[in-house]
Amino acid sequence: MTTQENIIFITEIIGTIAFAASGAMIAIRKELDLFGIIMLGTITAVGGGILRDIIIGRIPPNTFVNPVYIATAALTSVLLFIIFYKAPSLLDSKHIGTFEKILNIFDAIGLGAFTVIGIDAGIDKGYGEYLFLLIFLGVTTGIGGSIMRDIMAGEIPYVLKKQIYACASIAGACLYVIFLQFSQSYLSMLISALLVVVVRMLASKFDWNLPAVRINSSSICSLHDDQTDQNGQNDQNH
Repeated sequence: MTTQENIIFITEIIGTIAFAASGAMIAIRKELDLFGIIMLGTITAVGGGILRDIIIGRIPPNTFVNPVYIATAALTSVLLFIIFYKAPSLLDSKHIGTFEKILNIFDAIGLGAFTVIGIDAGIDKGYGEYLFLLIFLGVTTGIGGSIMRDIMAGEIPYVLKKQIYACASIAGACLYVIFLQFSQSYLSMLISALLVVVVRMLASKFDWNLPAVRINSSSICSLHDDQTDQNGQNDQNH
């Protein structure tokens, strides 16, 4: 392996461990069994990379060619299962704040690592001149696994509803693409990934959110009643 390949591989392993831990901890909170914990941890870690590889035509995806990533994600998930199985008191209400902080840290690290890795994958495939594609690949690699994780966990994907998540990945991806116009260095990769982590952690700490339409419960009930009345009138007309 060249030095660049080693750096990329180490970054991928860091991101895999971080995202696997994030997915496994959500599975533990959902009280899934061991298989469910491994499944959620693994899909969080490799799901974005699989989507990225399908988009750029890397078939089969690198995850299946080099099983070290799935093995790393599964091992991380099993280790967390053992920890919380032996010490379930760590999930008590008095520890829930610490639990959420650890989860956010893992998620932020994984998001930063996989954002820059996704861009590098596009460059390696020969798409270095397509800047929008590179940004899209970076963001897809960063958030794809998290979206799959939340859907499997029966939740609206976190990226669609709360705090600055995808935007953090977009910011890091744009910065990395700008750096690449001048030079492709390990430092630019590190700075871009750190930007993602910092933005994500600040958003979590200060509860930054994008604007959204807020509908109160009475409005929802009124809308539902109006729809019901309209449906009843339509039935009578028929």
